[in-house]
Amino acid sequence: QVQLVESGGGSVQPGESLTLSCSIAKDTFDYLTVAWFRQAPGKEGEGVSCISIDDGEAADAETAQGRFTIFRDDAKKTVYLQMRSLEPAHSAVHYCEAAWGNRAPHSSRFNKDLYEYWGQGTEVTISS
Repeated sequence: QVQLVESGGGSVQPGESLTLSCSIAKDTFDYLTVAWFRQAPGKEGEGVSCISIDDGEAADAETAQGRFTIFRDDAKKTVYLQMRSLEPAHSAVHYCEAAWGNRAPHSSRFNKDLYEYWGQGTEVTISS
């Protein structure tokens, strides 16, 4: 069993930044891919960024490239999503999810069916 706990959400103004955290409770931390997904009201969930814990290989959705950065702290068993230049369209509940193996190089990296574990989410609201 892998337990994930998200934190760091909140309400900010357009143009500001937020860094989300995903704390992972699992001894075999190294064999996971951790991904951030977001779900906005009335919209389908979408993948944002993912990272392989084993080698740090990361992949971003097109909407995240150049604006969001995913990284990990192995000692803290935490994966972060740094989000910059936020816009109201980025408002959503953000979830971190985990899958076994390295999903980052594959086109299916953001297929939610491949992710077995997820947290309760942290809400991000961008408004002026």
